[in-house]
Amino acid sequence: MRRANLGFTLIELITVLVIIGILAAMTTDIITLPVKSYLDLERRTTLVDNAESALRLMQRDIRRALPNSIRIAGGGTTLELLHISEGGRYRAKLAADGSGDVLDFTTSDNRFDVMGSLENTPAGELVIYNLGSGTSDAYAGSNRATLDNTSTTTELILGTAKQFPLQSPAQRFFIVDTPLSYRCDLLAGTLLRYSGYNITATQVNPPTGASGQLQANNVSSCDFAYSSATASHSGIVTLTITLTDSAGESTRLIRQIHVDNAP
Repeated sequence: MRRANLGFTLIELITVLVIIGILAAMTTDIITLPVKSYLDLERRTTLVDNAESALRLMQRDIRRALPNSIRIAGGGTTLELLHISEGGRYRAKLAADGSGDVLDFTTSDNRFDVMGSLENTPAGELVIYNLGSGTSDAYAGSNRATLDNTSTTTELILGTAKQFPLQSPAQRFFIVDTPLSYRCDLLAGTLLRYSGYNITATQVNPPTGASGQLQANNVSSCDFAYSSATASHSGIVTLTITLTDSAGESTRLIRQIHVDNAP
């Protein structure tokens, strides 16, 4: 007897190929869609995290700003402040036994006692009762003086004697170590932080004598705003920043920061 020849017909082969193609397409979607979703989520998370990190650093610096020293330029794209490194209260009256060195506001004075003690050896610029305008403007220098390097944690000594224009009702003083600026460069898509440059009466945009440190990239828009009712009350800084990634997706974050302007 002859054995029957076994094999596939052309129709059977085409049917199998079609079924395999359908299964492959379904399998590809099942595998690639979760992977694509994960990559999209990771990209969006990175975008939000970059914006959050920049805003957190800005918030930290703004909360250390000298009262009434925040100013805005560049149509809301640049924010500048004077950064406080130390603060305390100056001696305004002699002790009961007549001892102590008070700060004299009636004439030029170059030293005074600190009530209590500072945490660190002071260095930088001394500021008393900053109102941000007129005869009490730290940027203009009317109520600002450079500390001598012989100052201690209990006694502040000025490099040059100075008569400060106004007394602080709470006998408060501040020590400023550097001005700080945050600037959005929308052409480059970056947010930069500047420090270590000279204090100037007029805000310079960008600051001269300093290189900006990158805080965030992919910046497509930003808006900084400062609102203060009076020079002696609290203010609000509103920060708005939008980041757009290479895929065209954007994230927009807004943060409001309380500012204590009591000088």
